[in-house]
Amino acid sequence: MAAGDGGDEVRVLQNLRGKIYDAKHLIPNKMRDFFCTINLDQEEVFRTQVVEKSLSPYFGEEFYFEIPRTFQWLSFYIYDKSVLQKDLRIGKVSIKKEDLCNYTGKENWFMLQPVDSNSEVQGKVHLELKLNELITDNGSVCQQLVVHIKECHGLPLINGQNCDPYATVSLVGPSRNDQKKTKVKKKTSNPQFNETFYFEVTRSSSYTKKSQFQVEEEDIEKLEVRVDLWNNGNLVQDVFLGEIKVPVKVLRNDSFQAWYLLQPRENGNKSSKTDDLGSLRLNICYTEDCVLPSEYYTSLRNLLLKSSDVQPISASAAYILSEVCRDKYDAVLPLVRLLLHHHKLVPFVAAVAELDLKDTQEANTIFRGNSLATRCVDEMMKIVGKHYLKVTLKPVIDEICESPKPCEIDPIKLKEGDNVEINMENLRYYVDKVFREIVRSSISCPTLMCDVFYSLRHLAAKRFPNDPHVQYSAVSSFVFLRFFAVAVVSPHTFHLRPHHPDAQTSRTLTLISKAIQTLGSWGSLTKSKLSSFKETFMCEFFKTFQEEKFTESVKKFLDDVSSTESKEPSGVSEPVHLKEGEMYKRAQGRTRIGKKNFKKRWFCLTSREFTYHKQQDKEPIFTIPIKNILAVEKLDESSFNKKNMFQVLHGEKPLYIQANNCVEASEWIEALCRVTRCNQKRLSFYHPSAFLNGSWLCCKATAESTEGCARCTADVPADTQIEIDGDRETERIYSLFTVNWSKLQKLEEACGSIAVYQGPQKEPDDYSNFTIEDSVATFHTLQQIIDTVEKLNESHEKYQKKRSSSAKYGSEENPIVGKVS
Repeated sequence: MAAGDGGDEVRVLQNLRGKIYDAKHLIPNKMRDFFCTINLDQEEVFRTQVVEKSLSPYFGEEFYFEIPRTFQWLSFYIYDKSVLQKDLRIGKVSIKKEDLCNYTGKENWFMLQPVDSNSEVQGKVHLELKLNELITDNGSVCQQLVVHIKECHGLPLINGQNCDPYATVSLVGPSRNDQKKTKVKKKTSNPQFNETFYFEVTRSSSYTKKSQFQVEEEDIEKLEVRVDLWNNGNLVQDVFLGEIKVPVKVLRNDSFQAWYLLQPRENGNKSSKTDDLGSLRLNICYTEDCVLPSEYYTSLRNLLLKSSDVQPISASAAYILSEVCRDKYDAVLPLVRLLLHHHKLVPFVAAVAELDLKDTQEANTIFRGNSLATRCVDEMMKIVGKHYLKVTLKPVIDEICESPKPCEIDPIKLKEGDNVEINMENLRYYVDKVFREIVRSSISCPTLMCDVFYSLRHLAAKRFPNDPHVQYSAVSSFVFLRFFAVAVVSPHTFHLRPHHPDAQTSRTLTLISKAIQTLGSWGSLTKSKLSSFKETFMCEFFKTFQEEKFTESVKKFLDDVSSTESKEPSGVSEPVHLKEGEMYKRAQGRTRIGKKNFKKRWFCLTSREFTYHKQQDKEPIFTIPIKNILAVEKLDESSFNKKNMFQVLHGEKPLYIQANNCVEASEWIEALCRVTRCNQKRLSFYHPSAFLNGSWLCCKATAESTEGCARCTADVPADTQIEIDGDRETERIYSLFTVNWSKLQKLEEACGSIAVYQGPQKEPDDYSNFTIEDSVATFHTLQQIIDTVEKLNESHEKYQKKRSSSAKYGSEENPIVGKVS
């Protein structure tokens, strides 16, 4: 099995990607500072930058992450940023998980809904219900309802902390509302209640009375059990956490035990003023892939990997995938990762780029569109160029963000007291520094990027042999315009900064990015180019760059990064930065009062070591060499009553860490597992809970050195720089073929029609948008795709049947949603 492919088990994997565009007509109707968050149920997993002083803020931020847990609702919240008080939630867009497919890949405006505690819920509750028939001492009959509330799982955090939950259990009917209450459980999102309550369902009645059964039927039809979860507020108002309702009539004389997903109150989130809150424009793409064992994908994988050898390239499986997908990006993301993983990307990019150039009539428009070729190169640079960007740009981006100088040169945007000449000098200083770092960075450019640039350069020169500049513009259009300039303007997206820059710094980065795009465009520093600037102030600024050294520096850099010679040093001179960010760690020693606590620290993972620091850019206060890490595993919440915890096991005591949300915890665990996968002394067993008060909470062993009681999780792919799961990407491609099945069939029909009728097309047809250079070769590939996809369909159907038969409705894995009827 190739590294990066899955094992023998079936895996269900979820991911979410898309873009938060802008909001309009927000309340309050005055200029405010806004930001937007993405929440899985009530857990925040993404936050945009703050857009200052706006009524219709434009965020323009893309998101992509794996979803490591089950969820009911995907929500987007708009906040009014406050300096001194708690940020105010203006409104939200909430979409049920099962409804996300209705919006996939589409740009939509959503009306904001009001935010109220009755609609903000997450988690599930485990109940056992039973209807007993009791005969009293005097011979009368009484129906008794027994409600056993066992436990809850996944309740939300309250103000960033575990809640103090309790439950009320009610029997509700037209003329009754009997309510009972559990004890309060302290500091937990997974409370164990194990309390039983008894309710009389029907009036006592003698067997001799004929009306007894009528009364029973009438009462039961109108009665329901309602369980409400609350957070005990002590001195403040209790917070509603969710409810479930079960009609008593479904019980009859049977015992009923099940997990239920908590629901909002039926009157929650209803308002006659929803239209007044504003709206939010989003693009959302949610996918859930059922990844089968690796051998199931052999045929489809091989078909895709031989794409670069197919003549013409438009008849290949990979190209056909891009043709049938409505949005090419849907195809590009898994395709590039799969080809990259199997070292087949460079010849494929060369082949589709050559096809792209056939339709390019003018040299100055080379690779300017969003074709399959340009999107493949864009995605490749994002994947393999992470470390390159970090070593090249991070120091200067840090300087710009941490010690900002005023750089505004647009007369319209200048503030009172600003000196445009000083601002222009500041901007020139930053642009010079960024430009200098880029043109000196060729030795760090990944070999794969150099190989792709080499192919593009020579293909462009072959297509336009009389243009001496085109070989350079073919490369600069990617490395400057689509790589460095984009990273400068969005450093947070490329992990160059942990947080979004403020508005002034964002404006400075935008101006620098514009300058880098222009400097990097081969031949753009001529007078004729200067006259094409949209902004007069940028034209004036670039008059100071009329120096031959800039164009010569660009030329030399482009020559270097488009050479076939490896530019990377033979030995790794510095560690590869993999991940960094703020988390909480449990103190290794004891505090003065003898109780270990949790402290916020800055964590950094490289290919050599895992460290934490008091603050970013400070010296590490604790270091674990990668070779010393024995295992990285999740930690049970019950250990410290904290969510999103994991443990790093090394030579000393375990390092216990709390991430800020479930997505972040999953990403850290995966990154640490990847970089330590080949360690020789990795553990086979570990303790899923902590050692506290003289024993392990999981197995109750009293010796701290006792071997673990649970098997360590399965291995993950070992490639620390390019994290690719080959089976996952092949499953995604299979899903895309399945979704676009009708287009595959239309394309097959088109190939058959062209092969039979060779005459001119008299009128437009359904396949006029398809690229069919060789109908016979394309038809042959299509038959292979259809045959392979049909076989995978059968495998998935068998798994789904097995899964549905083993996952009982109402089980913890398959809880009941909504009201039971």
